[in-house]
Amino acid sequence: MRYEKIGKKFKKATELIRGLTGLSYEERSRVLQLPTLRYLQLRGDMIQLYKYVTNKCGEKFKLQFVYHSMLEMSHDTRGNK
Repeated sequence: MRYEKIGKKFKKATELIRGLTGLSYEERSRVLQLPTLRYLQLRGDMIQLYKYVTNKCGEKFKLQFVYHSMLEMSHDTRGNK
């Protein structure tokens, strides 16, 4: 959702640049060398993961990984685990 808003703002901003008005959004972003929204999303995710792993999220945040093997999980199949 957040990246859709960013995409709309990118699109609106590129429409305001003189000389690019006749081009499609994809062509304008290529000319301006703008990163794709997918790239921005992945980059943001990687930055957040780095913050989690290096404990730079703040004192109140604590990341906990929980591992469950498939045998421990209770998937019932007609009464059998």
